[in-house]
Amino acid sequence: MTDYFSEMGWRELRDGETPNQLLHLARLFRDFNMFQELNSLNGENLPPAASKAAIEALEQEVIETSGIQCPVCLKEHSIGEAVKKLPCAHKYHAECILPWLAKTNSCPLCRYELPTDDDDYEAWRKEKKRAKDREADIENLHNSMFS
Repeated sequence: MTDYFSEMGWRELRDGETPNQLLHLARLFRDFNMFQELNSLNGENLPPAASKAAIEALEQEVIETSGIQCPVCLKEHSIGEAVKKLPCAHKYHAECILPWLAKTNSCPLCRYELPTDDDDYEAWRKEKKRAKDREADIENLHNSMFS
């Protein structure tokens, strides 16, 4: 098992060396995802539109029971009506969900994210998932060692 400094890619201070306070502040911001938070305040990390292929691949379903509402317009679907079904199983009128997906890639109800055509956003999303998985792995390791 590596030590803290090796894992983080850092080294200990040498004799007489003083710490770089700005570097510590930058590391603090990085460790607590503050750069990401600051960027999202500027509107730089807004999710892009869903990919055209994902929109075209949406399943079309015919309503067979009554009492189901479109979460966007709140109108009840009529029996026999064709609706768009997202991968998260939420059903919408085509005229309600298609303009939404042209602006953002997520379900308006549960925020399930569809793929996008933006390579940078997809890389950011993959990195975010990897960081979350790493946190879960560290928590599991910690729990297995100290429980």
